[in-house]
Amino acid sequence: MKPSVVAIIPARYSSNRFPGKPLARINGKPMIQHVYERAKAVKMLSRVVVATDDVRIAECVTGFGGEFVMTRKDHISGSDRLAEAAQLIGISEQDIVVNVQGDQPLFPPEVVEQVATPLLEDPTLPMSTLIYRIVRPEEIRDPNHVKTVFDCNMNALYFSRSPIPFQRNPEDSEQPVYYKHLGFYAYRKNFLLSFVALPVGEWERFEKLEQLRALEYGYRIRVVITDHDSIEVDRKEDVLRVEEDLRRQKLTQGCTMT
Repeated sequence: MKPSVVAIIPARYSSNRFPGKPLARINGKPMIQHVYERAKAVKMLSRVVVATDDVRIAECVTGFGGEFVMTRKDHISGSDRLAEAAQLIGISEQDIVVNVQGDQPLFPPEVVEQVATPLLEDPTLPMSTLIYRIVRPEEIRDPNHVKTVFDCNMNALYFSRSPIPFQRNPEDSEQPVYYKHLGFYAYRKNFLLSFVALPVGEWERFEKLEQLRALEYGYRIRVVITDHDSIEVDRKEDVLRVEEDLRRQKLTQGCTMT
């Protein structure tokens, strides 16, 4: 039987840089609603659920007609919250869970299909994620933009906050192609539960990147190159960027229609 594909959106209230971020208003609607509605536009998905630890977010989701599940407050990572939610909503072991980031309100719905398709095509694959070719040079050395390298089968070799590959001779005319990791993951449910039970890996401990745990314990991560970058809302100032982008999108759509 073909597995179902379910999107879970982890959304916690507490944040050091931006408390209450999921409820931030963007063009009159809370950010979590923008994310939820974009996920609902994906035909592949059989279900979209917000996983939260706060009644204010739960009430907000109920208010716009969405589905939520309450999770514990003591989760260290988004993956831990995702795993608890996957158990609570009662999906089967082979179903595919897509982690849709709650702070990316402008993501194109097609990226969800891009990240989930490898797991539908290969039943032995435990997880997949998206990467994007870097076009802004300042992102190469920015530790907030995670870089990755991968093998000829599109399986990740490593993820790092440092520029990888390192260019040994900067005088060379040929420049490396750099790819950054986007925070969309797809997991098979049974692997997700195994993954969060693993001890923290050494690479993960230094880089503060969860996905390195999977590589360190010998699991494959299939990377999918997407043409779509995504704006993350990390600080209050980012809301203005998102609103400006939404205005540009509406203007572009208007020009296309005329």
